[in-house]
Amino acid sequence: MRFVDLLRTTVLLCGAAATVLAVVCVAGATQNADEQLVLYATAWWVIASILGSFLGRRNDASPPIARLLADAKQATMMPEQRPGAVVLNRLWPLLVATVVAGALAVVAPQIPGIAAGFTIVWALAWRRQDKAVQAIEERDGVQYYVERTSPLAPAQLVRMPGLRREIPTRDGVPGA
Repeated sequence: MRFVDLLRTTVLLCGAAATVLAVVCVAGATQNADEQLVLYATAWWVIASILGSFLGRRNDASPPIARLLADAKQATMMPEQRPGAVVLNRLWPLLVATVVAGALAVVAPQIPGIAAGFTIVWALAWRRQDKAVQAIEERDGVQYYVERTSPLAPAQLVRMPGLRREIPTRDGVPGA
């Protein structure tokens, strides 16, 4: 699976998890007739949106992603393409956190509300990272793929030759 696709999927799944957790929180609060919980949770989600937007405002790759790209191994053969396995392998903590927080809504509906805020922050903070990686790929003429590793091991990337994009300048000389 291409790394930019994993980054896009991460943002979308974090947004989906935030939505599910918010719905569970509101449903649990209305079942308990707890109007204040909905107000506090909404305030937290607004704060989380502002914080996530602030953290994700940069157009360049974040330092952890830049390090991951720099440590990518050069490869000549494309790695095995199993996007479902890669997504599950890399994003299992999000799945576990969403299921656990959703299940705890029966006991305390504020838990999925808090977790929804953190997934909002995560989704908004990472929303531009795929474009930053794609720009690096186009500049360097490579493509980064996620290598299959243990779910508990850090992610590793492989760098494959790709197509380089020459951007014309005012004087017509690319790259000058």
